[in-house]
Amino acid sequence: MEFVSSDTNVWVDFQVIRQVRLPFLLPYTYIMHTDAVDDELLSPAGMRQELLDNGLVPVEITMEEFELAESYGSRFPRLSIYDRIALAIAKLRAIVLMTGDMPLRKAASAENVKVMGTLGVLDKLYQSDFIDKVEYGDCLEELQKHNGREVRLPKAEITIRLQSLEKSIS
Repeated sequence: MEFVSSDTNVWVDFQVIRQVRLPFLLPYTYIMHTDAVDDELLSPAGMRQELLDNGLVPVEITMEEFELAESYGSRFPRLSIYDRIALAIAKLRAIVLMTGDMPLRKAASAENVKVMGTLGVLDKLYQSDFIDKVEYGDCLEELQKHNGREVRLPKAEITIRLQSLEKSIS
């Protein structure tokens, strides 16, 4: 099992489309700092417990991770403390960071940390045959329907995937 340091927003996307279980089909163990689990996963109601029930693993951070997260404060002032901790975990444990948050993605790029977001997770699920074309398309359509409100994804990326899927069906 490969570990993935997770931020909150991808989980919110999957919660909105009522598919929180899907990322857990992949051969990953999703980890999140214990305090972030307790503080950030409160809304929507029930999300925290649903994630824990599906396999999200709360973790403590090392002193080195804490110090690195603290140092990110001046370098990446737009990041919350939990964003900085998720990045520090990914950096020091040499694992993927799962986020859709643009400032966090940019910081990860600056730190040479590999990033995967909501669409990347869906693509992996589809390409690895964990979901079929219909379920993939349904998820993309639901994300598109909620995009700009509860979900904030690049509209063009969703459209490209839907068009490609439509062509493969034709």
